[in-house]
Amino acid sequence: MSTFLSAFADLVGRLADLLQPLFHNSSAAVAIILFTAFVRLLVHPLSRAAARGQKARAALQPKVAELRKQHAKDPKKLQQAVMALHTEEKVSPLSGCLPSLFQLPAFFLLYHLFSNREIGGRTNGLLTHTLFAAPLGDRWADALGGDGIFGAAGLVYLGLFVLVAAVATFNYRRMKLVMAANPMSLNAGGGEAVPGLASAAKFAPFMSFFTLFSVAVMPLAAALYMVTSTTWSAVERAVLYRWQLAPQAGARTGGQAGAKTGASSAVQSST
Repeated sequence: MSTFLSAFADLVGRLADLLQPLFHNSSAAVAIILFTAFVRLLVHPLSRAAARGQKARAALQPKVAELRKQHAKDPKKLQQAVMALHTEEKVSPLSGCLPSLFQLPAFFLLYHLFSNREIGGRTNGLLTHTLFAAPLGDRWADALGGDGIFGAAGLVYLGLFVLVAAVATFNYRRMKLVMAANPMSLNAGGGEAVPGLASAAKFAPFMSFFTLFSVAVMPLAAALYMVTSTTWSAVERAVLYRWQLAPQAGARTGGQAGAKTGASSAVQSST
């Protein structure tokens, strides 16, 4: 693990050296932002595959809903029928999930790199640089204990908080629109179409705001990674999943199935 971290740290360090004439003491911070964006660009094909998979599964939801009605009393036959449908349509049930899972190692590696003070037994040089007046290895608590919330370092964090809040608000508004296009439906007995889904859907739009807490407790270098990655995710999902906001999206996915698709997508988009 330390070998991989050292290799990545050397790459980011070299990039910081190239940027130093332009950004001076903040060159490492800019290098972290650019390197994070570069890695997100590399895994973008996986994100596109996940979006295509989710759209394909959403298109099948009306047929799946009919199968649920036909085999409501026989779960085994229902499972076989759904699997046969996916095979016939050449759509994998996991087509929207696996690409996202494959991205996790890269994101974990970057977070570990930008929060680890020592790599391979030596000081992580990335954390000894600054973003304006804020050291990349410090946290918000260090800024508060120094010049206070409106000190030079404190203002850097306030700027990050404003950016994170803006991205979270964008995600919140988009998820509300997605849920409106795919409204929750109740079954004939007055219960939820999918148990617990309504509660999850109500909670999902607020999940993006938890990034504010993460930025407050992380080292600044890791916070820069988190903010860059979260902003990228917000823009990427808005583009790749714009079909969810089409007026006919809820009608195409149909009732209970559309609710399930919209709610599950809302939960995923908040991460």
